[in-house]
Amino acid sequence: MPIPRGRKSWARTVLPWCPPLSPGWMGCSRVCCTPTQVCSFSPCLRACIGAPHGLVALVLMWGGWGLMALGQDDRVPLPHSSNAESLDRLLPPVGAGRSPRKRTTSQCKSEPPLLRTSKRTIYTAGRPPWYNEHGTQSKEAFAIGLGGGSASGKTTVARMIIEALDVPWVVLLSMDSFYKVLTRQQQEQAAHNNFNFDHPDAFDFDLIISTLKKLKQGKSVKVPIYDFTTHSRKKDWKTLYGANVIIFEGIMAFADKTLLELLDMKIFVDTDSDIRLVRRLRRDISERGRDIEGVIKQYNKFVKPAFDQYIQPTMRVADIVVPRGSGNTVAIDLIVQHVHSQLEERELSVRAALASAHQCHPLPRTLSVLKSTPQVRGMHTIIRDRETSRDEFIFYSKRLMRLLIEHALSFLPFQDCVVQTPQGQDYAGKCYAGKQITGVSILRAGETMEPALRAVCKDVRIGTILIQTNQQTGEPELHYLRLPKDISDDHVILMDCTVSTGAAAMMAVRVLLDHDVPEDKIFLLSLLMAEMGVHSVAYAFPRVRIITTAVDKRVNDLFRIIPGIGNFGDRYFGTDAVPDGSDDEEGGSTG
Repeated sequence: MPIPRGRKSWARTVLPWCPPLSPGWMGCSRVCCTPTQVCSFSPCLRACIGAPHGLVALVLMWGGWGLMALGQDDRVPLPHSSNAESLDRLLPPVGAGRSPRKRTTSQCKSEPPLLRTSKRTIYTAGRPPWYNEHGTQSKEAFAIGLGGGSASGKTTVARMIIEALDVPWVVLLSMDSFYKVLTRQQQEQAAHNNFNFDHPDAFDFDLIISTLKKLKQGKSVKVPIYDFTTHSRKKDWKTLYGANVIIFEGIMAFADKTLLELLDMKIFVDTDSDIRLVRRLRRDISERGRDIEGVIKQYNKFVKPAFDQYIQPTMRVADIVVPRGSGNTVAIDLIVQHVHSQLEERELSVRAALASAHQCHPLPRTLSVLKSTPQVRGMHTIIRDRETSRDEFIFYSKRLMRLLIEHALSFLPFQDCVVQTPQGQDYAGKCYAGKQITGVSILRAGETMEPALRAVCKDVRIGTILIQTNQQTGEPELHYLRLPKDISDDHVILMDCTVSTGAAAMMAVRVLLDHDVPEDKIFLLSLLMAEMGVHSVAYAFPRVRIITTAVDKRVNDLFRIIPGIGNFGDRYFGTDAVPDGSDDEEGGSTG
């Protein structure tokens, strides 16, 4: 489509909703606008979401400023070889990009929550509730598809979006992880660069679709790790969990109809073929141990024909086309703005709903309170007394924890069994009927219960979940989790010392359910609970067994248990109380 040289007349013809443009913004063959002028034009760019695809691509092409053909992140260091050094002459000069953003971002996985870029390591923010007061997911995660040719810069664009989004728990899912397992004959073909990895049949679309569906539903998933050196899947798979936003990138991201229906936003990264060839040469030589002749042979035989036949035609289904890839910072800003607007519509307020719901009902049958013997009541008297020393507080808390866990173990399934005594006589007894017991503590107070669990359960596995309150929103946020493998087969003892509204406990239970732990295999243990927290957890998860040593009637306006026990974590660890003096679940965790 030819572009008229008249500035205002073109804008009024093609973009009737567009405000008058800054002088000098168009009308020449160079990209001559400044960042300020681009920002003044950004309302027009935002309005292009949902516009015809060609128009979006046209506006983004003219809206971009700077001619960064190859982003700094794409400059992968090469080994000192003649093949690698010969490629440097082919690379275009790298333009000066914007200064690094100072905002934090996040990426969720089962490892410590870090996002590593070429320049820095970014710590993640917490994940707010992804479920309602009923414990069910209210809206699915927002899924972004990134398509484009091989080495077009899809991964770089994805990471730039992650950095710019500044939202908690973004999952980056690469299509490269989902190559099919090759037969021995196909392995030999691949070793001689004669296997077509750029054909739709090379990908396991059934596994891709099932993985993406589970992530959108808030479930944890296991993703294969593909070894490009040996052309095979590694034995260990990685775990992804906690997707508020899913970014799925790959050359065939738009090649399957069912997969397209799972994507809420589709972006095609359009990069010049010469640039893509140079990038592929550098990547395959430096990262995958290939030689230059083999890479070029594979490119001419498979990569280029596949792009023309399968990849380029999918541009028409994209919502946004991003020319020049990572160099088009205006396009990335446009994408980020749209994603932010979608996430705002998905925001939930769980704690307020918990405080006003289900509080007039009798205590549920799934609740079990340790019998209030004079000994138990005496220990409660000591740990509730504000004048009790830290040493005594720890000693009697540990005694209560031991009694609580012994009581909880009586609810595990047992079956009849017969053993022989040293006297050679049969004894009809009981034995544990499950596979294994796993303890999961809600940090930080919950970890004080781990020694008592280890003392009575031999070889028990331990997991941890860190949940904290966002001081601005008052909502619980998931910051970190480390769970044992195959936890779905275990009976799980979930431990937190105090539960008031039940917000943190609900989030922790939701995490376990997302990891396929059956609801009736979860036991929530707490030294002290408020009736509000009991009702909240029991209403959302009616098959979770709730076990405590005492239940207090009230929670005040600051969500503190009344009469309560104070901030358990501060009293146990000897740390200073948070400014509002709230119970531990409101500061350390948010039970």
